[in-house]
Amino acid sequence: MQLGVFIPIGNNGWIISTTSPQFMPSYDLNLTVVQKAEAFGFEFAMSMIKLHGFGGPSQHWDHNLESFTLMAGLAAQTRRIQLFATCAVLTMPPPITARMAMTIDNISHGRFGVNIVSGWQRREYSQMGLWPGPEHYARRYEYCAEYVTIMQELWATGRSNLQGEFFQMDDCRCSPLPTAKIPIICAAQSDAGTRFAAQYADYNFCASFGENTPLAVAPSVDRLVKATAETGRSCGALLMTIIIAEETDELAQAKWAHYKAGADIEALDYRDAQAADDPNKDPLSLPARRHSTADGRVPAISGILVGSYATVARMLDQMSEIPGVEGVMLIFDEFVEGMEKFGTRVMPLMRCRDKVRPAM
Repeated sequence: MQLGVFIPIGNNGWIISTTSPQFMPSYDLNLTVVQKAEAFGFEFAMSMIKLHGFGGPSQHWDHNLESFTLMAGLAAQTRRIQLFATCAVLTMPPPITARMAMTIDNISHGRFGVNIVSGWQRREYSQMGLWPGPEHYARRYEYCAEYVTIMQELWATGRSNLQGEFFQMDDCRCSPLPTAKIPIICAAQSDAGTRFAAQYADYNFCASFGENTPLAVAPSVDRLVKATAETGRSCGALLMTIIIAEETDELAQAKWAHYKAGADIEALDYRDAQAADDPNKDPLSLPARRHSTADGRVPAISGILVGSYATVARMLDQMSEIPGVEGVMLIFDEFVEGMEKFGTRVMPLMRCRDKVRPAM
């Protein structure tokens, strides 16, 4: 199973709490994380794009770097690891994204890919006057299909004349061509999104929720596997999970309990209100599967594995055995320390690293 890291491009990472590690994003921090990942043999690193945070006392994701320019800088300081930047399709015309990707492909010597975000948080775009209206929710994957088609035409031939409903190209040009195939990733969970991934993407992040439930993602992966069987294409399933690993299960659980005790309710309320704006009620989609426990919401944007180094390694091995899973992207509560613990204490215990698939 391939390993990736979701780098800390936004403040405080993916735990929405006032008692979890509080930090500001910086190039130096992200460079340290990616270079550690490369040294430990990780196959890829990805940065998100976040344009409007959740607020609250923790100011969650109110402070963010920009994805493409950050990855361009990291490309110049790494040698092997695959790098993915995230494109919010409502903010940039596809030919501009295609040219930016081609440039970073050139810098990295063929180690670059693009993550496509169709737009789920309305406020990110309405603040800039870019929100097309609620109809975008129903048609966003049709929009993305034209978007990705234009980029792939430009990368393959240097030209696009696509005449679509959303975009009209007039002998659009992009040169020089990429030095290697630029893979497309997305994180679609709905039926429509999964069909889009199966048709246009090389990898898709399947939803992983809950605490210490490594097999709960299996239905989402299975849906992707069935969709790709229908298209006849290869689209590998990627998972995403937060890692809190310590010497013992008890120490790890105590740390996680401390983070939960500081849950930023105001930021969680904002996040959930934005998610509810999408009328999609698909049972496997991200907006519909927000975490909850008997005493309140879990302050995390992903599934989470909590335990000793051996416990975490065992759960990751279980995830790797789900048919269709190609890799997992890891998030750490404390990125530098967490990467070090994972690379030195967890990775040597993972059986699934004995049979790593070819790198992306």
